[in-house]
Amino acid sequence: MRRGWVAAVAATAMLLTACGILDDSGPPPDGGDTRVSGEITVLTNRTDQLSDGTLKKYADRFHKAHPDVRVRFEALADYEGEIGVRLDSTSYGDVLLIPNSMTLGRYATYFAPLGFADELTQTFDFTEYATVDHQVYGLANIGIATGFVYNKAVWDQAGITEWPRDPRQFIDALKAIKAKTQAIPYYTNYHDGWPLRQWSDHIGGPSCENSARDALAATPDPWSPGRDLHAIDSLLYSAVREQLTEPDPVATDWESSKTLMGTGKIGAMFLGSWAIPQMQKAAKAAGRSPDDIAYMPFPALYKAHFCTVVQPDYKYAVSAHSKNKAAARAWIDWYLTMSGSAQDEQAISTVKGTPLPPALKAFDERGVRIMTQTQDKAALVSEIDKDARIGLGSPDYRRKLVDIARGTAPGDQAGYFADLNKRWAQSQRRLSQ
Repeated sequence: MRRGWVAAVAATAMLLTACGILDDSGPPPDGGDTRVSGEITVLTNRTDQLSDGTLKKYADRFHKAHPDVRVRFEALADYEGEIGVRLDSTSYGDVLLIPNSMTLGRYATYFAPLGFADELTQTFDFTEYATVDHQVYGLANIGIATGFVYNKAVWDQAGITEWPRDPRQFIDALKAIKAKTQAIPYYTNYHDGWPLRQWSDHIGGPSCENSARDALAATPDPWSPGRDLHAIDSLLYSAVREQLTEPDPVATDWESSKTLMGTGKIGAMFLGSWAIPQMQKAAKAAGRSPDDIAYMPFPALYKAHFCTVVQPDYKYAVSAHSKNKAAARAWIDWYLTMSGSAQDEQAISTVKGTPLPPALKAFDERGVRIMTQTQDKAALVSEIDKDARIGLGSPDYRRKLVDIARGTAPGDQAGYFADLNKRWAQSQRRLSQ
């Protein structure tokens, strides 16, 4: 596989080098290990994998390696919303996903350390995203690229055979889909909300700059022309404003959207690359070709190249209140290194040395630059964001953007962006002194 598009970004770049299995503190190969025991509860956002038996299959295999550990799963449909309530108690499972809205400074309060960063980084990518005082509190199973999941058959029917190279071309493509097909050109998933926050994952993409997210700590106007957030949120605003999205955003439904995409009733959705196999599965279940589901980068070029940002999906952590921390840690280690779940999902495994998935073959062939984001100022950026009450990691401010664009909230794009810039600048000055 050609590696030329992988950005060599110092300490934060994805290092696709060979590695060995974990040491004695890590998982044994399938075959058994009686050193850990107990019953653990694993919280997950994958309601689909719980209902279709996928998680049970993983648990059965894990049980062969650790026969004295019993794994129980609990799926939360609105993970971000529900986990926030659970964290107010001491009852939030043994293994859980660190919520996106939680700042690094709170990790040590809720989670048990998994080991030192300089050791774990030898095996896993993205440890810097969950490191506090040299201790790692969460490990991601997969890395996620940013872009649009789209139904290629719909785009072909509309006469669009090339990826749009700029936002105007993208909007024109959506207009062609509306005019020539029966599909909803773009689907916001407004109701479930969490898909709206995924647009924030592309910070650094339009500018193809690996330190763009850190730069927010010193940028007083992130929503001004030429900035990543201006490009990202302007595209969403334009799609809604020009009536190229679903007629009633409040009535959207995530689970139904997968079938709608798979059957050619939706043209595109901005989602992480993790969504590709889910849409392909939905297409196959509906009797359509999984090959109709494809992935394209955000419509912006940097020196004639598209860019995509790769970052970790949810990080797995052990509850600080778990009574079976060793068993919980054994599950995380086994799941990340032995289960093959990342490969099953056609995702980018965080275990160093794992090949890239077939789902991103087109990105490889067309020289899309894949990059990560530095995390040196992550804590400060999160503090500014929280103080400004914007919520880059939550859907609310983009819900308001959609509402303004569709005319159900007062204002316009320029006024809303000016307000966001004002709030950001005030909080930045206050916290940077």
